[in-house]
Amino acid sequence: MELREALSQITQIRAQMARTETFRGYRSGTVGFSGLLGVAGAAAQAVWIPEPLADVRGYLTLWAGVAAVCVVVWGAEMALRCRRATLSLTRQTTLLAVEQFSPCLAAGGLLTVAIVTRAADSVWMLPGLWAVLFSLGVFASFRLLPKPVIWVAAYYLAAGLAALVLAQGDAALSPWAMAGTFGVGQLLAAAVLYFTLERTDAEG
Repeated sequence: MELREALSQITQIRAQMARTETFRGYRSGTVGFSGLLGVAGAAAQAVWIPEPLADVRGYLTLWAGVAAVCVVVWGAEMALRCRRATLSLTRQTTLLAVEQFSPCLAAGGLLTVAIVTRAADSVWMLPGLWAVLFSLGVFASFRLLPKPVIWVAAYYLAAGLAALVLAQGDAALSPWAMAGTFGVGQLLAAAVLYFTLERTDAEG
């Protein structure tokens, strides 16, 4: 009985350590790549889908493709990190980071399906809602990441609300709404990761 209690306490201690450890699995290169992909997606939309409200399917296909590429790259990086990790605590921290951020991605996908199938008149709200949900994911992951990441979360929230207010009428589903939220937001996140983690690691 005492052995079981001791093992339970060790498990709890390890879980607490994972929550307080700074997660180093997000790399500036990967995050920056997703930001550049967001800007490229906006440029592609401007050329190929000049009237997104008249081609909602094309719009969603484009951005679902961009999101899928980002998730695959991110997932591959996380899987590789877990595989190469020599400490189980590192694996636990990686899994905790995935658990904290994944709900916002799932919510964004489900919300998109709900709006497209049941509230088509509200499709124009999607870019802003995606950014707001993404900000919640960053806020949820804040304790595992460098403190300046809070400004990235705040940026996504502000950009999402701005998109909801400004991207209406003729500006609805504007490619620059996506470039301004996800493109700029991810590049900002990449800069924060580089200057707070990677550059200090290199100097150390």
